[in-house]
Amino acid sequence: MSARRIGILTGGGDVPGLNSVIKSVVYRASEINCDVIGIRRGWEGLTHVNLDESASRLRYILPLNRDNTRTIDRTGGTFLHTTRTNPSKIKKLPDFLNPADFPSSQTTKNGQPVVLYDVTSQVLKNLEKLQLEYLVAIGGDDTLSYAAKLDKTGMKVIAIPKTMDNDVRNTEYCIGFSTAITRATEAINRQRTTVGSHERIGIFRIFGRDAGYTALYTAYVTSTRCCIPEQKFDLEKLIQLLLTEKRSNPSNYSLVILSEGAEWEGYHIRETGEADAYGHRKKANVGEDLSDEIKKRTEEETIVSDLTYDLRSGNPDFLDKMVASTFAGMAMDCIERGQHGVMMAICGGCYAAVPIPDPKLGPRRVDVDTMYNTERYRPVYANKMGLPIFLTRA
Repeated sequence: MSARRIGILTGGGDVPGLNSVIKSVVYRASEINCDVIGIRRGWEGLTHVNLDESASRLRYILPLNRDNTRTIDRTGGTFLHTTRTNPSKIKKLPDFLNPADFPSSQTTKNGQPVVLYDVTSQVLKNLEKLQLEYLVAIGGDDTLSYAAKLDKTGMKVIAIPKTMDNDVRNTEYCIGFSTAITRATEAINRQRTTVGSHERIGIFRIFGRDAGYTALYTAYVTSTRCCIPEQKFDLEKLIQLLLTEKRSNPSNYSLVILSEGAEWEGYHIRETGEADAYGHRKKANVGEDLSDEIKKRTEEETIVSDLTYDLRSGNPDFLDKMVASTFAGMAMDCIERGQHGVMMAICGGCYAAVPIPDPKLGPRRVDVDTMYNTERYRPVYANKMGLPIFLTRA
């Protein structure tokens, strides 16, 4: 028998397509007389809500129906809002919780001890109070790492992968990836006119902390060079390739796309600011650092563009809307069948329900041997016959 009351949340960075998932879940649920409860602000909605206080409940809990979700798929972002909260590592508990009630660990910040609390028991308590039989968690590898943990406690969880980095394991596609590539392609092609007019080297920094899919696939369709986290590059060699390409171009310019996590031999990206709940700090702009090196070693001028946050803003493209809606329908299929502990995925080019990835394995990475030309710093275009549409297997 299918569940009669399910929760849904979005965690981590927003991407276009999230609202299509939310709406599709709500509409499908209404057809089987199932109530959907929106959890606002990601996992924070289950760690910080005080269900005995009306103001707190109003802040974090939003019953969803056809009326209040009717038009949300027409825009990007997430109707439910989001945070990067990790319930296993909460630095500051809300006032109504007693620190003595939760297991804790200790780390350091600026040489000072910091206590982190695991409030999973509070999450489970809130899920029980809300009478939720299932939880649909939409997120990237960080958000889904906690979803995997929660499912093992006995709460029935269905996961839906989203991230522009496309680096969640067990799936060839994550919601947000297509729109990010589309936006990056449009931005680079627009800026060709400016880079060419000034006869410079154009450097484009793009998302990809641990995996180079976004840079690689953008380079694939824009016929440009790219540098990815999976393969350190030779700085002098890259500069010479860009100079040769610039001189052979009738408009006297060249382009390169850098993943935010790309590095050259002997260089390590500087990290700034405080680590988030999953241990990630902001990375300094590798594009600016590469620009400095080019100017130092040559007489060439550069233009550096940061194409990061703009790629996750605005409306989803057709593919992201289609995949998002399909993943939502699949999630409801699983709930009707009584399945849990599964993630909606594309495997071998086909839709599938797969195990929620093991967090210990980390993000999925580009297969350098088959996808990246390490001599030319370009994507590999040959030998694609028989591959699924996204050119890689989960």
